[in-house]
This record gives sequence, structure tokens and C-alpha cells, in this order.
Amino acid sequence: MKHYFLTALLAVSVIFPSYAQTHRRQVVSLNGEWEIAKTGGELPDVFTSTASVPGVVDLATPALDPPDALYRDSSWYWHKRTFNLPETDFDVIRLKVYKAKYHTKVYVNGQFAGENEYCFTPSYYDIKPFLLPDGQPNEILIGVGSKTQQPEGIPNGRDSEKIKFIPGIYDNVEITLSNRPFINNIQCVPDIRNERLRVVAEIEADAPDNVRLSYSVSECSSRREVSAQSVSSRPRVENGLAVLDFEIDMKGATLWTPETPFLYELTLSTGVDNKQVRFGMRSFRFDAERKIALLNEEPYYLRGTNVCIFRFFEDPDRGTLPWDTQWTVELHKKFKDMHWNIARYCIGFPPEQWYDVCDSLGFMIQDEYPIWGDDNLKAPRIAEEYRRWMRERWNHPSVVIWDAQNETVAPEPGLAAREVRELDLSDRPWENGWAEPLSATDPVEAHPYLFLRYQIGNSEPEEGYRKELFGQVRRPDNDASDRSASTKGTGVVFPNPAVINEYGWIWLNRNGTTTTLTDRVYETLWGGSKLTSEERLHLYARHLAMLTEYWRAHRRAAGVLHFCGLGYSRPDAPRGQTSDHWIDIRNLTFEPEFYRYVKPSFSPVGLMIDNVWEKSYPPAGKLTVPVHVINDLKTTFEQDVALTVLKDGKVIATYKQPVSAKGYEVSIVNFEITLPAEAGDYLMKADITVGGEQVSSWRDLPVKSE
Repeated sequence: MKHYFLTALLAVSVIFPSYAQTHRRQVVSLNGEWEIAKTGGELPDVFTSTASVPGVVDLATPALDPPDALYRDSSWYWHKRTFNLPETDFDVIRLKVYKAKYHTKVYVNGQFAGENEYCFTPSYYDIKPFLLPDGQPNEILIGVGSKTQQPEGIPNGRDSEKIKFIPGIYDNVEITLSNRPFINNIQCVPDIRNERLRVVAEIEADAPDNVRLSYSVSECSSRREVSAQSVSSRPRVENGLAVLDFEIDMKGATLWTPETPFLYELTLSTGVDNKQVRFGMRSFRFDAERKIALLNEEPYYLRGTNVCIFRFFEDPDRGTLPWDTQWTVELHKKFKDMHWNIARYCIGFPPEQWYDVCDSLGFMIQDEYPIWGDDNLKAPRIAEEYRRWMRERWNHPSVVIWDAQNETVAPEPGLAAREVRELDLSDRPWENGWAEPLSATDPVEAHPYLFLRYQIGNSEPEEGYRKELFGQVRRPDNDASDRSASTKGTGVVFPNPAVINEYGWIWLNRNGTTTTLTDRVYETLWGGSKLTSEERLHLYARHLAMLTEYWRAHRRAAGVLHFCGLGYSRPDAPRGQTSDHWIDIRNLTFEPEFYRYVKPSFSPVGLMIDNVWEKSYPPAGKLTVPVHVINDLKTTFEQDVALTVLKDGKVIATYKQPVSAKGYEVSIVNFEITLPAEAGDYLMKADITVGGEQVSSWRDLPVKSE
């Protein structure tokens, strides 16, 4: 980022040499080690610990709380440090706290500078009136309260799986110094059809109707300048701000996709202020008729996972990992290696650098605002933070879906979304939890937890659980059609595109033990307590792969996102409800069975063995085995599909057939096989090779004599 920043400043110096040699926008980071103290709300007299910012308060050294603290009292945590500003002769000196929870209060040199009741979006403070003369050290004090200190009616990230709700300044803190006209916000709006970029710049000025602006656009990778000139249009004045709305020719621009994450950088200058933003030329929407996602107007099937960052904050192995840039990069590289192209940042926003990482690596985000089942919130308060959220993220090409809430039927978030939706000039789709979708082209959230029935008391049917669950083509249910007030119990199904962003209900902790939500599933179906951890992890991986193949092959959803890629693991009391798949979170090592079986189930050209769902088969019988070849790519896939029957690792029989699966289609190859003559437990495996990688689908094949 330093490289980009310095290059942009050089560009500004060419346009405005006299200004660039004397004054320009400066950004001073306050990240690093701060002193920290805990009080009941009053300002502290003594600081006995230190902590990193960004971070959370359990990182304080020496610790301010016991290791098992639940942060449910009325405490405040005060962070203090000094900073020097060699020069303060600027019109604007503004503090930005990117994200902090819960309820933030700021003091500069002992004077109250402001507060922010919200938890998940930036807050800004004019600190110029409180600064000491040039060169003298200034003191800043930032307090964050425990969740109980947050005012009523403000979203607090309610989540029944979290137990601690650890406070902290969990994102960057910085000071911006510049002059007016000051560029307050920029929105980049790609128009790939007309090869144009619309830019809407919001500028603070003493004479807002007389602001002049110039720009340059460069490729981030090469730094090659592709456009630079002055803006000829005059500003309009809105709420005392100058708004310049203009277009830039981007003919021949490289489009942003997860496969080619090409980025540009826009530099704007008023002559006394300059600001840079990165953007990608891309469009994203859902096709209401075909019920698929379109990336740059081409079909694009979503394959992905979930990140529950606030739950990960409570994981005992978390440490400082969320704020480690290289770890964040490697995490998303691991996700891409699983053939995932999208993640839902579920009921919690990570540090802002995560979005920069996704822009650069090519990884899409369904960005979910942290509301889950809270019926006491009101639309005006929600809408205010939605505005802040959108203004912070709308230039990220990685952010493709705004998500108003999780598994919630309350109408207020939807009302808030309708109020702010038009602010995003790229018109990203909105997902509205289990409430009624906001428009015909918005997706609905489906959580078809097929194995849940065995957790809540159902016994395995005589036909067997595999036949019961996979023997029919289902609608991805547990969605707005089943849950919203307008359709629940009516049989009415919303025709919107579906995104399955949770499925399974077979979670295991990282050590292979069951969770509180899966104890009965494993006991009912597989004799859970009699199994070793290794046996449970094998069952988990095989069945999660089976579910993934099933939902992908039947093309009833525009996206299939597994739950979850990053969360927590809590095998000891108080036991957890869900978990992720790591065995070494610091070194990002996936559990081997998960990696072996689930990765191929997400291959862009994948397989599903169908119709092998019976509890047993007769020896030497005949069986028709349909193998679905799922092609998420634009080009036709042509290859032989191999179907192999194995026992104890040895090949019993092999069959091959050619397949031609057109782009974006599913082709079915039917194999007519003869079952083994000898009773026993066999395995069936279908194989293809995609990009040099073997892609397989596995099924148990029990052969039993009557």
C-alpha cells in the first residue's frame, strides 16, 4: 500500500507542483502499542497494561481480566497513547476509528472529542480544536465499553453461539490531515457495457459551487497511467457539500473476476487535497428468469464458504491472527485452493484489510451485517449504520452482495435496506435473511439442513437416511418462503434465485468430537460415542462432500456456500455449536479428510454419483448408476468418466464412458454395472481430471445376501 500511496503522490505533484512541494494530504497511523486500563466507566488515573491496536482487550499484557472472563459487566476499557504532529496548519485534522465495540468515547488532551454508539462501521472525529501547538506531544484516550454499555436499539452482533463478546478497537486508527476543498468520499461505479467509469466525489469546501477537480487512473499492477485530465463538469451542492459526478473513458479495460482480479487506482485532486481509491471494472447481478448469478454479464456459479470472524475472536487459538496481513492472505489462498470463489462474512465484519486482500486475490464477498434474530431494532437506527457500511465498502469489487441480516424475519432491516439501497450506484443485490426479498432480482438465503431432523429426535427410517435425504430432488428450503410472515405455512414459494449459504448440520470440533448441535445426529446414524475421532472426521468429510455434490448437481441454487471456513472450536465446557475444519489454525492446515473429499466436491467441473442410496444391494445384481458431470465453466468439458468399484483398496471392476458437458450445464452419464457376487462393504468412485487435478465422487456400496 505504501508503494501505491507514494506513486499517487508523484502523480499529484505533476498536476499541482507548487502545492505538492508544500502541502498534501497526510495520513498518520496510530496502530501499535497503546496503554490500557479498565474502569467502571470513569476515566482512569493509572495504566498498568499495554495492548495492541487493532486488537481486542484480552490481548492486554499483563491481562486485565481472567482467562475465562465473559465481559458481561459494566466495564470500560481505556486505550491511551501519545502522538506528534510536526505541523497542524491544516483545515482538516480528522481521526478515524475504523471499527470498535461496544460504544466508543474519544478524548484528546483531556477534552471530550466525541463518541460513537455503533460497533461495526467507522467513526470520525474532528480533533483539530483539541491539539497542542506544533511539535508538542498530544495524548489520545479511546474508551470502549462492554456490550452492556451499548445504548438500547443499537445492533450489537447478537449471536447465540458467542459467549464472550470481547470488546476492543478491532480495526485501524488513523489521523488524516489536509486542506479544503477536502475529498470526503469517492464512489466508483463501473459501467462495463459502455466501458466507462462513473465517479461521484463528495467534497467539503468553503465555496462548494466553485470546486475544481482533476484525476488520474493507473493500473495497480504495472502503475501504467491509463487516463488523466481535469474534470469539466461543475459540482452540484448537496447538504453543504460539493458533489462532482463525472465519467472516465475505460475503453479496453481488463475486467475484474476471481480468476483475473485486475485492479485500477483512481487519484482525485482538488489542488490542495488528494485521495486514492482502488476499484475493479466488473458488474454483478442475479438473473431472475434463469435464477443464476451473472458476473460481467456471464453466468457465474457461486461456490464458497463462510467466515464468522466474531466467533473466531473467541477461539482460544486466535491470538493476533486476524490482524496479521500475511496470515489473512494465506487464509484466502487456502479458500481459493478449495475451489471457492466467494465467502459470506457471516454476522460480523473483519478488519478492513481483509477486503483489500479479497480485491487483490480475487475472492468475492457476501457482506452480511451483524443482525441475527434481534426483533427490537428499528429501521432508522439500522439505516444509519447501513449508510456508513456502504460508504466504506462500495469501491471494493470483491463485495458483490449486501446482506441485511442472518436467519431473521424481522421487517425492520428490510425497511432500512430499502431506505439506503439507491445510495449504491452499482446497485448490488441485497439479501434479506429469512424476511421477504426486497426485489425480484435479489437472492433468498436458503439453509437446507437435511441432517437436522436426526438432531431433533427423528429416527433413521427403514429405507435408510441416504435414501430419505438424497433419493429425491429437493427445493433448497429453510428460507424466506418457509419463514417470512407473508408466506410461512402458505405453500407460496418466492421465485427468487436461491443462494445456499449454510447446509450440513454434521459439525465436529477440530479434535473430531461432536458439538451440542450434532451429538444426536452421530449417535442416531453412526453410533457416535463408539466412533473414534478419526472415524467421525471421515464421516463428516464424506457426507459434506455428498451434500455439496447434491446441491450443485441439481442446479436448484445459484450458489452453494458451506458452513464454515473460519469460526471457533469449543470442545470443552461450555461446548460449542459449530466449528471449522482446521487442525492447525496458525499454519492454516486443513483437516486431511475434509481436504481430501470436500475439495473435489467444489471443483468447477465436479461429479456426483446418484442413485446409490439404498441401505444394501443384492450380490451379482444389476444397477444403473447415473453420474452427474457439473460444468460451472463457459467451455465444453469433454473427457472419459471412470467408474470404479473397490474393496479394501483393491479394484474390483472399472467402467468408462465419454462425456460432453456444455458450458454451465450438467450432463448425466448412465453406467450399467453388475454388482459384486460376494457380499461385503464396497466403495464406488467416479473420476475425471480437471486442470491436472483428479476429481472424484465416492459412495458406499454395501452388498448383502438376503
